[in-house]
Amino acid sequence: MPVDILLTVMVTSFIQSVFGVGVLLFGTPLLLLLGYDFIDALIVLLPISIAINALQILKHYQYIDFGFYKNVLVFTIPLVVLFLFIVTTAKINIGFLVGLFLIFVALKNVSPAAEAALGSLIKYERIYLAVMGIVHGLTNLGGSLLTAIVHGKQYEKNRTRATIAICYATFALFQIITLNLVQQSYAVSYADNMAFMQIGMVVFLLTEELVYSDIDNEKYSKIFAGFLLVSGLLLVMKSI
Repeated sequence: MPVDILLTVMVTSFIQSVFGVGVLLFGTPLLLLLGYDFIDALIVLLPISIAINALQILKHYQYIDFGFYKNVLVFTIPLVVLFLFIVTTAKINIGFLVGLFLIFVALKNVSPAAEAALGSLIKYERIYLAVMGIVHGLTNLGGSLLTAIVHGKQYEKNRTRATIAICYATFALFQIITLNLVQQSYAVSYADNMAFMQIGMVVFLLTEELVYSDIDNEKYSKIFAGFLLVSGLLLVMKSI
């Protein structure tokens, strides 16, 4: 079992256990920096992401905003599949722009101008969701845009995480289906993949009991804004 992948899985699983995203958002660039191929990174990370999200959905399914989720199914998922096909032959880096957008969203709670601008942007939700699908299919960074729009809706913490979790899990499910149709061999063994997934689930269970349950709604909103800010800064730094 590759130790570098193991450490990446443990750290990013902790992040996703709290916020609903993280395994793909941070795991993908980390594995690329460690020398792994983009497709092989996806094959490792996607099952872990789905497993953690599935546990989050099972625990708080009653909080899911199904109206928003239906829009994601219609306007985002087809573009995730289409542009994942494209990314197998073309490399497009839009991490810098996504990073700047996340920093902007993170300032919503301290800047009335940013809050008003974000509110105006979310009014065009269908266009936003379509762009999110393109970004995720090409770069695996769609989770950053997903967290941004859900954060803008000002849900309480369980509704925030559950809604993000079901959307993010659906992203990953369709990505796995697509990859299995276009590629047959991978660098990481099936046994290692299953072990990484089990480790991710253990990290979730520990995080749920020791960290998430002790965070109230107000604190969660502030931590979430900090998460968006750090995500944006890392994406911008990685892209420079």
